[in-house]
Amino acid sequence: MKKLNRKQFLTASSLGIGSLLLPPKSFGRSLQQDTQPIKPEIVKEFVGASHGKFDRSKELMEEYPNLLFSAWDWGNGDFETGFEAAGHVGNKKIANYMIEKGARLNIFVMSMLGKTNIIKSVLEEYPHLLNSAGAHGFTLLHHAKKGGDDALELYEYFQKKGLKEMKLSIK
Repeated sequence: MKKLNRKQFLTASSLGIGSLLLPPKSFGRSLQQDTQPIKPEIVKEFVGASHGKFDRSKELMEEYPNLLFSAWDWGNGDFETGFEAAGHVGNKKIANYMIEKGARLNIFVMSMLGKTNIIKSVLEEYPHLLNSAGAHGFTLLHHAKKGGDDALELYEYFQKKGLKEMKLSIK
């Protein structure tokens, strides 16, 4: 094994640390750098398709990668992303695809996917979030129910914590 002198060590170390600051290849998808907003009708179609049309939502994301972060306002500030659309209907295939593409995680979709350790740790730090509302007012309990067997533990946990509502009114 070759020994490094101080200068060689510092050079090698700085290169190694620099590589830690770069995103891994799996996250290296190229986001569109266009400064023009995505047309509203495309965002609306994407969010609508993300409820259950995997092929169409994937096709739109391939053409407009930043759709992954776009939200549609259904009215009265009821914003919904494609990721949230997949979550509240229990579409794990679309939700997991979007996670692979870098979706911004939230406790609602993570509840639907049955990510018990994540959700319990978040609720330990922020217990008031138990009664929060996702897109369309759907609660964590609703999302866990949509997750089926994968989210059964969370569904029971939410009920034990006192959450009974599936949907809250959005004012």
